[in-house]
Amino acid sequence: MVFTKRLREGVRRGEITCSVRIWMYPHVQAGVRYRMEEGEIEVDSILPISFADITPELARESGFKGVIDLLKVAKHGNGENVYLVRFHYVPPRKLAVPRGPARRRAARPGVAARRDPRIRSASRR
Repeated sequence: MVFTKRLREGVRRGEITCSVRIWMYPHVQAGVRYRMEEGEIEVDSILPISFADITPELARESGFKGVIDLLKVAKHGNGENVYLVRFHYVPPRKLAVPRGPARRRAARPGVAARRDPRIRSASRR
């Protein structure tokens, strides 16, 4: 799912957990993760709603100042079906720190270069 730049930080902090989308058909599925700049969005549910269901409270919950502000962003293209997408942010996984001998090699890159002829020859060029 793509979010406007001003909403992305709120999504990452977990302050924004729903989005109103106006599409011709659903573009996401519940239970599926979608990439974001950093991390992922996992869709918890997607429900068809009507324009009347878009309240000022729902607009604020979606990160907007009000209904008009939300509709300016949500309404683009030919879509006429309104969907309420509930989701949560999944932060990026941290790389595991190597253990044992691999950790020692990672801490001393010069040692690996002395042992691996491919690295040694590349560094001489």
